[in-house]
Amino acid sequence: MSVTDRILGPRVSREEMQEHAERYRLPKWLFSAAALLLMVSLLLPYWILLLSAPQFPDGLTLRAYVNRLEGDVGELDGLNHYIGLKSFSEAAPIERSIAVPAIIAVAVLLIVAVFSRSRWVLVVVTPALFFPVVFVIDLQFWLWLFGNNLDPAAPLAAAVGEFTPPVFGPAEIAQFDTLALPGPGLLLALTASALIIRGLYLRRRACRPHAEAISRDE
Repeated sequence: MSVTDRILGPRVSREEMQEHAERYRLPKWLFSAAALLLMVSLLLPYWILLLSAPQFPDGLTLRAYVNRLEGDVGELDGLNHYIGLKSFSEAAPIERSIAVPAIIAVAVLLIVAVFSRSRWVLVVVTPALFFPVVFVIDLQFWLWLFGNNLDPAAPLAAAVGEFTPPVFGPAEIAQFDTLALPGPGLLLALTASALIIRGLYLRRRACRPHAEAISRDE
């Protein structure tokens, strides 16, 4: 076996590709679709927070993209000040600064996986596969950090006490009711992960007979 084949995996013959074209094309389409979904997700919010309170009858909304916040950020920061929460702008500064190039990078790795014939393709697609999980874990960490490090000098800090807001679902904070929801960007990233899992399964099923045949010949 050549050095190239050892790195990329054994080359599938033209006859094999023509005979089982769909078998080999489908995983590539799935990886490509996953890369596209990740790129589109950059344009959409990953997390949405809805807040209702007596002084805001129409409610307040926070939309968190991977690199910025939109919505009623100023009003929510004002409310957070009273209970001792830090400003949203202080959350995840490193994550927000690298999020866009990181997502572009993992999307490029998925395209690399499209052309790879190596058994190491799993390593190549792993960052994209687990990206939405890492995002949720990191978001929950920052929610915990903020909720458990209140400013003791804030007017309502003692009354509220330390708390951990849930990353998803309803919660009550003092007189405020909140509802945290996954945004469409996160849903696209999760869909991309599902496509990657399916692509890995189909790729393994397609390549196994060919790899086994080469092993027997050797």
